[in-house]
Amino acid sequence: MRTLTRRLMLGGLAVLVVGSTAAAVPAALAGTGVPAPAPNPPAPPPLRLSLPEPTGPYPIGTTELHLVDPDRPDEWVPGRSRELMVSLWYPAASTGHGPRAPYFPPLAARRFGARTEAELGLAAGQVDWTGMSTHARTGAPVRGRRGGHPVVVFSPGGGVPRANGTVLVEELASQGYVVVTVDHTYEAPEVEFPGGRIETQRMPDLDPTALKHALLETRIQDTRFVLDQLSVLASGGNPDAERRTLPRGLGAGIDPHRIGMFGHSAGGFTAAETMLVDRRLDAGANLDGSMAYSFSAEDFGDVVSRGLDRPFLLMGAGIADDAPHHHRDARDWAMFWANSTGWKLDLYLPDGEHFTFADHQALLPQLDAAFDLPDGAVAGSVGTVDPKRIVASLRAYLTAFFDQHLQGRPQHLLRNPSPRHPDVTFVRP
Repeated sequence: MRTLTRRLMLGGLAVLVVGSTAAAVPAALAGTGVPAPAPNPPAPPPLRLSLPEPTGPYPIGTTELHLVDPDRPDEWVPGRSRELMVSLWYPAASTGHGPRAPYFPPLAARRFGARTEAELGLAAGQVDWTGMSTHARTGAPVRGRRGGHPVVVFSPGGGVPRANGTVLVEELASQGYVVVTVDHTYEAPEVEFPGGRIETQRMPDLDPTALKHALLETRIQDTRFVLDQLSVLASGGNPDAERRTLPRGLGAGIDPHRIGMFGHSAGGFTAAETMLVDRRLDAGANLDGSMAYSFSAEDFGDVVSRGLDRPFLLMGAGIADDAPHHHRDARDWAMFWANSTGWKLDLYLPDGEHFTFADHQALLPQLDAAFDLPDGAVAGSVGTVDPKRIVASLRAYLTAFFDQHLQGRPQHLLRNPSPRHPDVTFVRP
């Protein structure tokens, strides 16, 4: 593992103090003929991670909204109205030559970086988290489309920031979708609000099962509130709490009558449960998310026993509870499958793992190539699949699913296994 030199840990202070390399020679050695000690080699620059380029035909733009629901007290912090930060990603008419949007806002990036470096055993500053960028341009005008673009909402995994779905989100935006990513405030480790305010995780002291119920109910309410605000945008309003300027064409670029949702882990559970109670969602996808609060108590989500009558995609990976995570072996998925009458498909990644469906799949291999990560850190998170190949497969299947069910374009890819995607198995009834 690479280690930081004192020079880098001091942030360049030594250079400012000594002023020049000559002044850095200790006075006791000057003029004595004793050779000065060789200077330490400069520390390598911090690693800057990158995301795979989206493959769709459109450049992408992004903007964020601060949403406040004055009619809903916050479930986690008494005395506050519920507030959320969301990002919108969309096909852009043009992007110009401005800087790309950052992966994280600056303060959230620093906090995320500190936590992640500690978890991976890296020294502070070895990764340039604040310099990490996306492929979207902030505030770019929205590409026009008669009737607007179909919308997809993304909910991240439990305790995970909304940024962690960027690889799939950017792909959908480049393919012609407006994608809305949601941070679930006080569940996410840090959420940065306008003005540099950071709200951190504040979970109540409940037993694990009760907490899961409370979290899912909060997520469902968050999602339905976001859907309300999309209608405000589509009707020409500006729901941003600070009334910041919206990208040109944003409202007209949203079709509020074609909306899908997908999520990873708890976000996939959220997508299914929200579809059960909100008919505005036309199609949904669950990426490796359990639909149970407690397996030991047979405490499953309502959607498990009631099923859905609209299209739904299941994608699982690896082993969960000592069995492959697909509907033939996972009890919650099996019941959901049996009780759902809508179009459905179950795709399984035998050599993937839980975080194959998140940005971990693109980022962890880069970290592993640069540093000596702990044994099992990569395989335990993303499995042993080829990173580039599986990212391409996830993008292809997710796009095909929404193309078929939000845009009415039948997709051959969804009918049978493809030799172009050898890591993906169709799980038949």
